Amino acid sequence: MYVFLPSTVPALTALLDRGRLEGEALPAFTADAGPDGDTEEAEYDAMYAAAEASLRMLAEDPGAPRRRVVLAAEMPDPAVERGGRHAEGVARVTVRGGVPYKKLRSAHVDDTDAAADVAEAAADPASEAAEDHELMWFGVQELRYLVEESQA
Repeated sequence: MYVFLPSTVPALTALLDRGRLEGEALPAFTADAGPDGDTEEAEYDAMYAAAEASLRMLAEDPGAPRRRVVLAAEMPDPAVERGGRHAEGVARVTVRGGVPYKKLRSAHVDDTDAAADVAEAAADPASEAAEDHELMWFGVQELRYLVEESQA
């Protein structure tokens, strides 16, 4: 199952150091378009649901770079527990037992130019400051560079 996990730059750093995203019950989102739905649109919506959750993680970690991070992973169905509908076309899920690096497919991250708006959105959950910013796609082979750039 393809899942989108909210994250932060420090959590991404830890993942790269350990070779896995640690956690017994990691919150995530997945597309739930149904048989007649638009899967691509549902995946986009699931990614942005994870981006909203990333804002909450940023609010809890004031020292983290102000960039939303969403990790996309292909997980075996038994590792994913459905948690109910989040929004139209999006399901809330829990990934059990962590996510090995080899299961990652991509990362979606704000450009550094979005930092002020992301900081505002993290500080005020009602703010829509980050909504005009599209997440950028990064292949897993680029993640180390992404972390180094964010910490510079």
